[in-house]
Amino acid sequence: MATSIVPACVSREFTVLATGKTSPVMGWLRALGRQVHEDCGGPGIGVVGMCFTGGFALGMIADGPVLAPVLSQPSLPFGTTKRAKADIGLSPEDTAAMVETCAARDLTVIGLRFTGDALSPPERFATLRRLLGDRFVGIEIDSSKGNPWGHAAKAHSVLTDDLEDEEGQPTRDALDQVLDLFRSRLLAPTAGG
Repeated sequence: MATSIVPACVSREFTVLATGKTSPVMGWLRALGRQVHEDCGGPGIGVVGMCFTGGFALGMIADGPVLAPVLSQPSLPFGTTKRAKADIGLSPEDTAAMVETCAARDLTVIGLRFTGDALSPPERFATLRRLLGDRFVGIEIDSSKGNPWGHAAKAHSVLTDDLEDEEGQPTRDALDQVLDLFRSRLLAPTAGG
């Protein structure tokens, strides 16, 4: 497994350690988003980035038809410094374009993370709150020791592996918020309302 992950992590397509930079793969993802929207139609597209690709939804906002961006446990760039933990994985130019587009299109960005997740630091959400204000909805699910839902301290994957898909569970509530965002922004109104 390490022989597969390590080359991907250090490849030129992914910026995993550098702060203040946009990954080169973003150009391809933006083109893919435009193509999917052209092929499928509708008012726009939704994007869910998870873990390694968590922040990629941010980079797709300014270029193309993204109307429902979701960052689930955004983990890049990796690092232990204050700067790396707070970085959202975009260049200053792409950050400014993302902020401007969110305001112009009245977009809401949803972010999901467990409170004990060291790979997705709280400083990253603090940066998004500072940049986007009320346009960023940060959902931080308690994974502290003895939490009432029994989430493991090292819980990471809000919408997949660590999802408790039962009514009243915070991970289910988070999933419902994501689905509500997609419904409200991506489904065109029908003739009956």
